[in-house]
Amino acid sequence: MRTLIAGNWKMHGLIAQLAEIESIAAAVAASRPPADILICPPATLIARAAQLADRRIAIGGQDCHSETAGAFTGDLSAEMLRDSGASAVILGHSERRQGHGETDVIVAAKANAARRTGLLAIICIGETQSQRGDGQTLQVCRDQITGSVPERMTAAETAIAHEPLWAIGTGHTPTAGEIADVHGHIRGILVERFGSEGKAMRILYGGSVKASNALQILAIPDVNGALIGGASLKSADFDAIIRIFAAGLAGGPLP
Repeated sequence: MRTLIAGNWKMHGLIAQLAEIESIAAAVAASRPPADILICPPATLIARAAQLADRRIAIGGQDCHSETAGAFTGDLSAEMLRDSGASAVILGHSERRQGHGETDVIVAAKANAARRTGLLAIICIGETQSQRGDGQTLQVCRDQITGSVPERMTAAETAIAHEPLWAIGTGHTPTAGEIADVHGHIRGILVERFGSEGKAMRILYGGSVKASNALQILAIPDVNGALIGGASLKSADFDAIIRIFAAGLAGGPLP
């Protein structure tokens, strides 16, 4: 299973920041890390980013509408993302679920749109601090996977990103044991539902991933990649994570 290291720029990035994508793409082309590299900039930059990336790294979107086209002012269809050069889309991020009222049903409909268009759907799940404190983490993950991931999804079409809401942008991360327990639970749910496809689906960890903890996190069983926020905005920070992962995998000295 090939590791996926994805950057979510959220609502950051003007045309001047395209230089960071060029720098990331150049570094990846030079080092050829044993991982798939994806950057998801704001929609205004997708077409330009895809041209700059020139297939050296993948470019994705941060959301899409479930419909192909229509009277949905301000929305983008999966077809529009694909037409702009995207090959993946983040769906159901906690900021969409909380700030825009997105339900599991809405996320599943968007995942079907991504599949229809040939985009990799990175479906986000995760528990709040209060749910964690109440011991509900595993049930929340099960419920969100059940509701947000459509039937008959394949490993080629789907990745799951577990992002504990209390860890996003806070600098706090769960322990390696806690991450392993949750990701092992997620793997079991995916295998129950999708069999061999569920066994092959990538499960990403997200939540304050940075160069100082990336190697430890990416070495945890059933962590098949990372969804990175702030540390993906600067090529130096993002490339440091990629290089540390590659060096650790090869057993060589860390950069």
